[in-house]
Amino acid sequence: MTAPMPSAGELLAGRARVLVTGGAGFIGGAVVRRLLNTSEALVFNLDKLGYASDLTSIGEHPRHRFLQVDLADAAATAAAVAAADPDLVLHLAAESHVDRSIEGPAAFLESNVLGTFQLLQAVRSHWHQLPAERQERFRLLHISTDEVFGSLGPEGRFSETTPYDPRSPYSASKAASDHLVRAWHHTYGLPVVLTNCSNNYGPWQFPEKLIPVVILKAAAGEPIPLYGDGANVRDWLFVEDHVDALLLAATRGQLGQSYCVGGSIDPATPSERSNREVVEAICALLDQRLPQGAPHSRLITSVTDRPGHDRRYGIDPTRIATELGWRPRHGFAEGLALTVDWYLDQTPWCSTVRQRAAYGGQRLGLV
Repeated sequence: MTAPMPSAGELLAGRARVLVTGGAGFIGGAVVRRLLNTSEALVFNLDKLGYASDLTSIGEHPRHRFLQVDLADAAATAAAVAAADPDLVLHLAAESHVDRSIEGPAAFLESNVLGTFQLLQAVRSHWHQLPAERQERFRLLHISTDEVFGSLGPEGRFSETTPYDPRSPYSASKAASDHLVRAWHHTYGLPVVLTNCSNNYGPWQFPEKLIPVVILKAAAGEPIPLYGDGANVRDWLFVEDHVDALLLAATRGQLGQSYCVGGSIDPATPSERSNREVVEAICALLDQRLPQGAPHSRLITSVTDRPGHDRRYGIDPTRIATELGWRPRHGFAEGLALTVDWYLDQTPWCSTVRQRAAYGGQRLGLV
């Protein structure tokens, strides 16, 4: 039987003040909730409140402090870091949708590259002025993506030694931010750890990504867009399993090291699926839950492929499993069923956030 993951409180080990950037986003919100629910830390949530940001999942909590700041603003970022006075920084703030990066790459450079630079400068100044005991246990975790490694063929998986080969404006901007974090570690001694994750899914994801888009379109009886031949493969990671990995890496990871986080550590039960397989699995679940619309697979519609679409991603999480004892708690089938049920129960929230962002589910990323 897999041993339970330590709680956030156990992992923090006396770190009383935690700063989470991008804490109003999908993964950041899951991190904030975990910290609030399973530790006694004071959690500072720094977010600029972009189109995909939402604080609904966090709600009111006496240990939650929200700071509306754009990381690209040097003065505001420095002031926020000083106010938070953190013992640990979890840097998740980023523009992350590949299709949007194709249409408007400038926002990705500003947020992911310039924003990371300004945060590193502010955190470096903060770390230097800490008393020796707090300075010794201080850490910054930088959260990145497997997309910085480029595209795989039919064999092999990404690992921490895979050369960088970003193919989209999004992945190029994240690769740049990764390099900045490593440079601040090697040049200035800033105590950092990095992670590169595969495709996250689960509740509270802004409904522009594949899984929520398919669920909502299929439930509404609308055509389900499938890029190209649908054979592009992704490694799928349930968001709560990712949070487990992030907290382990942030508190127990080796300084200066990176950890790859994917959806499965057992080759016998891989978490890789083609886009077509994901769409068909969602349709099958909806056939059970909404039989009046069955078969939902009839709605699958091939559309022009994404420009520069990477063919396959796959993650080898051996390092984080071996060194830190991480194990995913959800297989893909279980995680997908939980996600489908959540979105079917939360259609009002989906409508609200889409209206606020002026996004009606239309295709993005066309050149």
